[in-house]
Amino acid sequence: MNLKQLSHMLSLSQTTVSRALNGYPEVNEETRRRVMDAAKRHGYRPNPSARRLATGKTGMIGYVLPTGTSVDIDPHFVEFLSGLGDYARSHELDLVLSPADADDQETTYRRIVANRQVDAVYISSPRPADRRVALVNTLGIPFIVHGRSEGFDFDYPFTDIDNEGAFHEAARLLVQLGHRRLALINGDDRETFAIHRESGVRRALAASGLTLGERHVCSVVMTEENGYRATRRLLEQSDAPTAIACSSLIMALGVVRAVRDLGLTIPGDLSLIAHDDVFPWLKPENFSVPLSTTRSSIRMAGARIAERLAARISGLEEGARGEVWPVDLVVRGSVAGAPG
Repeated sequence: MNLKQLSHMLSLSQTTVSRALNGYPEVNEETRRRVMDAAKRHGYRPNPSARRLATGKTGMIGYVLPTGTSVDIDPHFVEFLSGLGDYARSHELDLVLSPADADDQETTYRRIVANRQVDAVYISSPRPADRRVALVNTLGIPFIVHGRSEGFDFDYPFTDIDNEGAFHEAARLLVQLGHRRLALINGDDRETFAIHRESGVRRALAASGLTLGERHVCSVVMTEENGYRATRRLLEQSDAPTAIACSSLIMALGVVRAVRDLGLTIPGDLSLIAHDDVFPWLKPENFSVPLSTTRSSIRMAGARIAERLAARISGLEEGARGEVWPVDLVVRGSVAGAPG
């Protein structure tokens, strides 16, 4: 079925049907739903070349993918991409990955925008005063940041979780349980999420007159092996922590292995809370001791980024609105009172 046939069947003009299919805001919701339902029912697929000529839109979301020997593509990114892809696929959008030198991503952003290769882009893993955010804000293309970048004199659209609040609540619970020596195994502390998580822990400790010692903070790439090495280093100190807040379930696998290899137990010798991105293949309740977590689905974040990008492409969302999602604290068997 082509556009003309679909329009005739619905007794609507081809212009109205095209605008409904492409999300133009002037089409009312009832008409849009009617058109979308009919298109799905009859297997209508717009011709991409014709759509681009008619609307000036490519139907594509762009992501500049940093590459190089220093770059790891980790499961957190893959899970986020799965959520974004699920939404994009169901809304006739494609995702374009443009590889770039990790130290010169701005050149690639300029190229894909100048060539009109995509309708919108998203930026992930932001750092404070991130140059990518500053650049894209000037390029006139819709964009969303997954996370936050601070230090600008302008606002920009983002979706983030309350990393500081989550780790504040985790640390506060451990302090309430009598722990005085806490450690943090964090992600890359050049990135805003890790900075916020450390700030949350420090704020909770300060409220009880405690501090987070520099030897009790580890900033590492979030892998199982790094979690293991960081935990061995922490627990072999003379002032070893009695509780650890950990930035990833994947690193927590290494924490648990290190504790076992040292002949210690969770939570008898060490309480543990980790952040859970809700991986379908790694469940905190399936750890040898069910793991207490701060929980927020990274897959849902991916879907939300795609939803907001689609809305910005169609003109349904404008401005520089930021979203900060609350994070759940789920208490399980991996936390207990501080050992005597």
